[in-house]
Amino acid sequence: MAINLEINSSGKSGVALQASPVWNDESRLVEQWARVRARLQAEVGEVEYRTWLKQVSFAGLAGDEAVVLLPTRFLRDWVNKEYGELIAAFWQQENAAVRRVEFRTGAPAARAAAPDLAEPPPTAAPATVPQQRPESLAALDQRFTFETFVVGKPNEFAYACARRVAEAPATAGFNPLFLYGGVGLGKTHLMHAIAWELSTNARGGRPVSVAYMSAEKFMYRFINALRSQSTLEFKNELRSVDVLMIDDLQFLIGKDNTQEEFFHTFNALVDAGKQIVISADKSPSDLSGLEDRLRTRLGCGMVADLHATTFELRYSILEAKAQRAGVEVPPKVLEFLARKITSNNRELEGALNRLVAHANLFNRQITLDTAHEVLHDVLKAHDRKISIQEIQKRVCEHYNIRVAEMSSARRARNIARPRQVAMYLAKQLTSKSLPDIGRHFGDRDHTTVMHAVSRISELIGQDAAFAEDVELLKRLLEN
Repeated sequence: MAINLEINSSGKSGVALQASPVWNDESRLVEQWARVRARLQAEVGEVEYRTWLKQVSFAGLAGDEAVVLLPTRFLRDWVNKEYGELIAAFWQQENAAVRRVEFRTGAPAARAAAPDLAEPPPTAAPATVPQQRPESLAALDQRFTFETFVVGKPNEFAYACARRVAEAPATAGFNPLFLYGGVGLGKTHLMHAIAWELSTNARGGRPVSVAYMSAEKFMYRFINALRSQSTLEFKNELRSVDVLMIDDLQFLIGKDNTQEEFFHTFNALVDAGKQIVISADKSPSDLSGLEDRLRTRLGCGMVADLHATTFELRYSILEAKAQRAGVEVPPKVLEFLARKITSNNRELEGALNRLVAHANLFNRQITLDTAHEVLHDVLKAHDRKISIQEIQKRVCEHYNIRVAEMSSARRARNIARPRQVAMYLAKQLTSKSLPDIGRHFGDRDHTTVMHAVSRISELIGQDAAFAEDVELLKRLLEN
């Protein structure tokens, strides 16, 4: 049976997709596709599935190619790059005639009797269980490799240590490797990169066995082993690996029994010459709540921290991510995001993803205006709260006067003008009322503040050099 489809954006309009003679029943193809979708959903998880894969639709077979459609070029390219191999593998398990999967842009053709291909039936189940990644590596993100990690001053030491462990595990001085830093600074990225590097490259003629899990999962597995009276199997499983990686160790604080088990597992592996890699939000010495003997053992290897990012590193991260996605983002937009979103890399990348997705879905150019529009809630949360004291200090530094002069009664021009500038900036950059501002300047009346704001506004319109002076102060305070 032929499955005809007009594909409106691929340059292949009017192509008739022929089902393979071996699998020539359209209803069977639909069932196979439903099972492929169900497998995808189970493999990547609900959130990732709904974000990227829900809009994939099946067009039919063209020879030995399964043709799938996505509504935009951006989605087509992203899904092809990130999930193409996985989709092809699942198709081949369902249909031996399928050799490749082709990704095109277009809308699904209507089928009167076909189920909704945008959402597989809840009861759809694979005929055979698909081959899964080992449980120990199931949590790894394929995007988190050394090649995609952007190196800068704040993280270069941690990156070098991670590379060293990946190249030569259990090296003296690097076992254990303890990575620590705040949220979203790259600890988990480096952990995943080490695990991918070790698990995909054989050493000494055999593959390296790696067990990666969060501290939370370690605890849950230990508790389940206690309940099922299978602690011996649990111990043997973890102590037989070449590399044990535990993410977010701070989760074990206050979990005394789990700490005890982890301590013994730690000792057994190190004594056997096996590598351990740990991450946490604080250094071993600052993890109060962990047993002293465990903290001592954690600090006996290599401890590397990831500092807060600099503007240069944030810009490089955004630039690299845009290049990998094949999206052109103006430098001014990258600079704007790098200056405004300083909390962590995860939120920074999320903002860029959101901006790029919006531009592609609505076919709009990425500009500063669209960045303000699309990310208004994110930017609002990151607006720096500027205090009146900070304004006074900055203005005094600029005009080389003492901060005490802001509240003094002196009316000399070299004192009064900077004081007026500070009042003007306080009105512009804070939400304080005029009486509140006056109280910070020697309990002056609100009419004095009004006069200062009016006078500085007048001078800005009359004197270009003075206007530049005030604008410079404003930019220094905002950034």
